[in-house]
Amino acid sequence: MFSEGFNLNNVFMKNMKHDNFSWENLGDIEEGRGDLGTEMPVLVYRLMQYTMLDVLTKEHGRDKANEYFKNAGFLAGSEFARNVLNLNAGLNEFFSNLQRTLKELKIGIMRIESFDENTGEMVLTVGEDLDCSGLPVTNENVCNYDEGFIAGILEAYTGKLYDVREVDCWANGDRVCRFNAKVLIAPVNR
Repeated sequence: MFSEGFNLNNVFMKNMKHDNFSWENLGDIEEGRGDLGTEMPVLVYRLMQYTMLDVLTKEHGRDKANEYFKNAGFLAGSEFARNVLNLNAGLNEFFSNLQRTLKELKIGIMRIESFDENTGEMVLTVGEDLDCSGLPVTNENVCNYDEGFIAGILEAYTGKLYDVREVDCWANGDRVCRFNAKVLIAPVNR
């Protein structure tokens, strides 16, 4: 099918600035998708996400696959915060902007349930979550990517490393995903 010596990786990596993720490598989506636009159905996103999780689970086991997803979420959350959000905003403005942006991008509807200004600990929910809302009930929490995504956003804004754990999930029979976020280490240089 391909000529001898053809490396499929070159097709995807030839224009990359380096081997590590860079926001610029996402390209100019508006230019590249002039007819189709910048949005796609959640079905397509989940098809990619859950088939990738399936392959990683078969290759490395469930715990390792979930760890990879959480780490990828952390990287995505960090880059998202640095490139989309105002990291110099005050706390209330930052969270208001984060809520608005997540809703506008159809990632989910975030609410802060509690926040302790002294410790930085918080409980937040995400309704209509991109990753799991509408999944069948499997009696498990499945939003590992979201745990990392939220931790990455919080670290980028606060300079503190957070441990984010999902405690309620649609796949566990709940109507929103609920996350506990606790500070692990402070401060981290951003």
